[in-house]
Amino acid sequence: MDAQIIAIGSELLTPARIDTNSLYLTERLARRGIDVVRKVVVGDDQSRIAREITTARANSQVVIVTGGLGPTLDDLSREGAAEALGREMHFEPKILGWIEERFKRYNRTPSENNKRQAFVIDGAEILENPNGTAPGLYFEDASGALMLLPGPPRELKPLFETECEPRLDRLPSPYAYHTHSLRITGLGESDVDQRIGPIYAAETRAVTTILSSPGDIQLHVRGRADTTDDARSIAEAVAARVSEELGSHVYAQQNESLETVVGRMLVERGLRLSLAESCTGGLLAERMSRAPGSSNYLFGSFVTYDADAKTSWLGVRRETIEKFGAVSEECAREMAERARDAAGGPGRAVGISITGFAGPGGGTEEAPVGTIFIGLADAGETRVLRRHYGGDRERNRSMAATVALDMLRRRLAPQS
Repeated sequence: MDAQIIAIGSELLTPARIDTNSLYLTERLARRGIDVVRKVVVGDDQSRIAREITTARANSQVVIVTGGLGPTLDDLSREGAAEALGREMHFEPKILGWIEERFKRYNRTPSENNKRQAFVIDGAEILENPNGTAPGLYFEDASGALMLLPGPPRELKPLFETECEPRLDRLPSPYAYHTHSLRITGLGESDVDQRIGPIYAAETRAVTTILSSPGDIQLHVRGRADTTDDARSIAEAVAARVSEELGSHVYAQQNESLETVVGRMLVERGLRLSLAESCTGGLLAERMSRAPGSSNYLFGSFVTYDADAKTSWLGVRRETIEKFGAVSEECAREMAERARDAAGGPGRAVGISITGFAGPGGGTEEAPVGTIFIGLADAGETRVLRRHYGGDRERNRSMAATVALDMLRRRLAPQS
């Protein structure tokens, strides 16, 4: 079964906004054996929206439109979809009641424009949106399913999972599907593909998708068969062979983040994590704090960007910085140890440090731009990794945080 995604919004055609909804929807659809074969971004123009929906529905069984359901005059997804379907729209009083009730909770009154959100395409099902004023719409006929979803991710995601996915499961399909996800770190995308290519190429009943970001790879193996059990067996067999080939580079057998896996390992070992960050500016702490329950293991983070902060806040010896520099193995070692000691010391806490020249400026002959030192201090010896990535500042920061997490994961693993 094929799907197409149409993202609505003139702002998405500028560098100021990125469409992240399509990545989420692609991943969720793949779990159900639905391949996204095309994605298009359309500005706020009713006729263009209508043409894209018409074209998409002629070629795919599932079409998802995101955005353009707000109260302003340039929110035209409803009108464009109605034009594409050749249907009228009608006013639905209960939607206006939902909007008024939501505004009342914040002691506000909806504007006249909000009434536009209460219009529904004839024959469409209303998808109630508890997180915003724009309900979604679902329409199904012999050509397939058309879904109109609000643009904000905090509204789209729960609406898609609770309202749209059950409806997708009812669509007729000649096959059953099951997706097994692996998370991989420490290898590049091309390295992964080279090593596992022969594995997934040998199984024609499975489709493998690789999604790559700096330091982290998501691998989705989707099995296809006559029954769900058979599809699951196919996907899991391929995933098992991939895991055997990649070994410790596979850090999760489900679609879990590296910080979630590390957090669980810290809880299991009764350890607290304390961070000392320089060039990452708190990025690692932000990642660790994303998971609910992170207060059970995250002590805190010293963001010691300046050398004086490293000495006065963290307790790094001034002579260490004067002799070796703030970006050095010796400084990273002391930063990690001081962070560990602040959270309870050896046996009770682990300290992680990151210091480096993220770029694009800075650097020395001994430590050019892109040089990062990552320290880990626990009850055993303090270890320091030196890495060099290049001149891309954001990639350097992201890679440093990911490598630090993987370093800790490997340290906490039973066989380390």
